[in-house]
Amino acid sequence: MAAPAQRLVLASASPRRLDLLRQIGLEPDEIAAADIDETPITTDTPRRLALRLAQEKAARVAASSPDAYVLAADTVVAVGRRVLPKVENLLEGRRCLELLSGRNHRVMTGVAVAAPQGRSAARLVETRVQFKRLSHSEIDRYLDAGEGLGKAGGYAIQGRAGAFVIELHGSYSGVVGLPLHETACLLEGLGYRLP
Repeated sequence: MAAPAQRLVLASASPRRLDLLRQIGLEPDEIAAADIDETPITTDTPRRLALRLAQEKAARVAASSPDAYVLAADTVVAVGRRVLPKVENLLEGRRCLELLSGRNHRVMTGVAVAAPQGRSAARLVETRVQFKRLSHSEIDRYLDAGEGLGKAGGYAIQGRAGAFVIELHGSYSGVVGLPLHETACLLEGLGYRLP
């Protein structure tokens, strides 16, 4: 007797998360970005915020796909307890890069899976990243390239900002937006058969 069909829904419109999933041989049956309020609440630490948002995204999409495995993630960049924004303009981008210049920061990615029969699980992956000291011209060139727009903390490590990284302790794929080891473990732990 054949195993029952399993559906995978990616609760994210991020092309980077889709590329990362494909890297481990997973192709979602559906992509359904979750529309939730991502505003931090006063009791949120950066870690709690990343995990809470991932869980809320998974739950929102699972409500309309109860027979599927719904995978969601959220990435937060923080310096101390300060959460950096998802950069929407060049001024925000400049402020973020100036703050990150020559410093260590943390990138936290919450991953949540909502499975059939109401089961769910989540993990938080924290990575420490150290940037070199950035000159004004390096910041200008990076902003001119437009890579940091729409990104937490104003940079994309998989692009030109990779040249800013002196050290990284943790999950590179987590900094990009989806920690692959933890994602595979969560899915398998809830009964999803990996290829």
